[in-house]
Amino acid sequence: MRGFCSILVVLAILGSVHGDLQMGFYASSCPKAEQIVQDYVNEHIPNAPSLAAALIRMHFHDCFVRGCDGSVLLNFTSSSGNQTERVAVPNQTVRGFGFIDTLKSLVEAECPGVVSCADIIALAARDSIVITGGPSWKVPTGRRDGLISNASEALSQIPAPFDNITILIQKFANKSAHTIGIAHCPSFSNRLYNFTGVGDRDPALDSEYADNLQSRKCRTPNDTTTRVEMDPGSRKTFDLSYYSLLLKRRGLFESDSELTRNSNTLTYINQLLQGSIENFFSEFATSMEKMGAVEAKTGTSGEIRRNCAVVNS
Repeated sequence: MRGFCSILVVLAILGSVHGDLQMGFYASSCPKAEQIVQDYVNEHIPNAPSLAAALIRMHFHDCFVRGCDGSVLLNFTSSSGNQTERVAVPNQTVRGFGFIDTLKSLVEAECPGVVSCADIIALAARDSIVITGGPSWKVPTGRRDGLISNASEALSQIPAPFDNITILIQKFANKSAHTIGIAHCPSFSNRLYNFTGVGDRDPALDSEYADNLQSRKCRTPNDTTTRVEMDPGSRKTFDLSYYSLLLKRRGLFESDSELTRNSNTLTYINQLLQGSIENFFSEFATSMEKMGAVEAKTGTSGEIRRNCAVVNS
């Protein structure tokens, strides 16, 4: 989940995020909810471990636009029609919608109209990382589902692969706020084929790595079908290899490279590599707890959607 490893670095140098959420929010209203999510994740993610990265990415993209409110799941609203976050460029490669829909149907069968889609994303993201060998973290619940979803907001607010460190930090700061995963060629192919507009390659990218990407993976810059491992050899596991690759100039995205050019983020990367895997797990868990509380809707805000893809009528 290369993307979330970069998120960890930026979140680590920003302050805490607070939300009005509670541990065990559904203890009385739907006591089996969290177990239902965990059981389904534990049954299916081991057979499709790359989906863990997809779910954590979905959670991240959801939280970055209007907070963690399930708005990324909507495919239609009365205000935006079908131009919701889900169809925005950053979300066109997000996977796991069917997985969340199934979880929602299972929870709805147990407790109709009680558990939000936003909470299901947050719980499933955590449980999927645990079952693939990563850390656990606290997931307070009580999020409400949002009523608004706009593609334009997703495009402008979700950190992009080509953002520099200043823009990355600003986007996180605006919210008070990947060691397993895959990417598609158009998200980084400019670094191979046309970095400055004259058919050149990004000099910050290791030449041997770039040669391999160009000859074996992205033979054309607009290849939308080939999937490329963000950290080769460990895309299905949860470890520190992403950070080692960064220091070897083998991060896929421009935003990866930017993390090694800023003194604060570079220092943090070196600290992670020099520390234990347990320390990394702890740092990751803390960052996830911060992000999961970003602008969460609680109380009477929003609604509890019956169907995660559409607002209640």
